[in-house]
Amino acid sequence: MLGAMTWSERKTERPVPDGRSHIQRMRDKDWFKFLEEPDLLKLQEETMAPLRRINETYWDDPDAAAQAVKELIGGEDDFVFRPPITFEYREHVHIGAGTFINADFEAIGSGDVWIGDNVLIGPHARFYTPNHPVDPQLRAEGWEIGLPIRVGNGVWLGGSVVVCPGVTIGDGAVVGAGSVVTKDVPAGAIVAGNPARVIGTAA
Repeated sequence: MLGAMTWSERKTERPVPDGRSHIQRMRDKDWFKFLEEPDLLKLQEETMAPLRRINETYWDDPDAAAQAVKELIGGEDDFVFRPPITFEYREHVHIGAGTFINADFEAIGSGDVWIGDNVLIGPHARFYTPNHPVDPQLRAEGWEIGLPIRVGNGVWLGGSVVVCPGVTIGDGAVVGAGSVVTKDVPAGAIVAGNPARVIGTAA
């Protein structure tokens, strides 16, 4: 049953073909093949084309740009960003109130990205949600799965932080600049490095 396994376990499971379309499999948060589903590219373009326009016109009216991003993702909370901001599936991005996202933020893949309230995200941050099979044959067949990334309330991510598939960063945590976060970060922890390790507490 989908969702019965933990995300860490899903990273190593084997995809099972069935009668669903690949866009449905993606929406079911199951393994899918992007290259075999032309509608997935159309779905990405429905997100990325408006984002290109928003990024290009941002400095003419930053408030209108922020409102446009909020409407694009169907959000209700006000947040601030600096362009460019990039993600592929608007239906999978959630940004909380009072959050600030600095320049050149990119969230890749079909996994849900949940960013809490009052989060600070430094420039050049990368959120990578796609995971591919470890088995080279399955990987060559084009299978992938989107694993969620969750950032709690009051988190601070330094510049050029990379967050890997399936990671949760707890409330109030701090992630040092240039870190690669491969595992969950406890609430209130300070982590840094590649891979990121706990080096202190935020309070």
